[in-house]
Amino acid sequence: MIGLPLVARGKVREIYDAGADRLLLVASDRISAYDHVLPTPIPDKGRVLTQLSVWWFEQLAPVLASFGATHHLISASDVPAEVAGRAMLVRRLEMLPVECVARGYLSGSGTAEYQRTGSIRDVALPAGLVEGSRLPAPVFTPSTKAEVGEHDEAIDFSAVVAAVGAARAEALRELTLALYSRAAEIAYGAGIVLADTKFEFGVSSGGALVLGDEVLTPDSSRFWPAATWSPGSVQPSFDKQYVRDWLTSSGWDRVSPPPELPADVVAATRERYVTAYEQLTGRRFG
Repeated sequence: MIGLPLVARGKVREIYDAGADRLLLVASDRISAYDHVLPTPIPDKGRVLTQLSVWWFEQLAPVLASFGATHHLISASDVPAEVAGRAMLVRRLEMLPVECVARGYLSGSGTAEYQRTGSIRDVALPAGLVEGSRLPAPVFTPSTKAEVGEHDEAIDFSAVVAAVGAARAEALRELTLALYSRAAEIAYGAGIVLADTKFEFGVSSGGALVLGDEVLTPDSSRFWPAATWSPGSVQPSFDKQYVRDWLTSSGWDRVSPPPELPADVVAATRERYVTAYEQLTGRRFG
């Protein structure tokens, strides 16, 4: 379709060789949950992911610069017409083998682990927290970077050190938490709680850290309405948690092929993605 060599196909994106150390990242409308790509697409999802990522790269550029880092986006307009709005031209990087997860609130798998151990891997947390609790300070809880069909596994900080070295591991932790803190501040100003998110980093030819992939989208983050945030239960969200909840209630065993999503679930999921974009950016999606 695009006329460029396909480099890789992920759960949501295709990556094409755009020449001269450049890649074209194209976001589809596919949606994944519990390590499966679902058979039903969400209309406009790829456009929301791309356009929201582009906006966040702009917002976070000053934070990156303060660490001597940058992001991988070259252009979201200089792309083939058939993928306009859902594609980014980016720098080719040597990606680091770590998912850099920042949490400001307790939720999801973090809650489950905390209830078992009082911590998230090697990050000790105070007693008395519940689902939805705000943490005393944001924490860095990295994970492995899984292939399609595999599951990201939470890892200790020592595993990050083993993978990338002590100095780079510390730089990843500091930059991840700085980016999260700034993004959480921006989101809260727009009436949204950024509960957690994940970043991916690569390394430039000169050895500097570069923020890559997508950033702060409903696929990679938990967004909650600030007006209704109330610890003690699962929060309503502007992300794919709605799909996860439907899949859980459907009785799907997470092993067999996932079921088709009903039309009302598709429509409600699209609405949540678009609402996240519009509320965060103050722009109308179109």
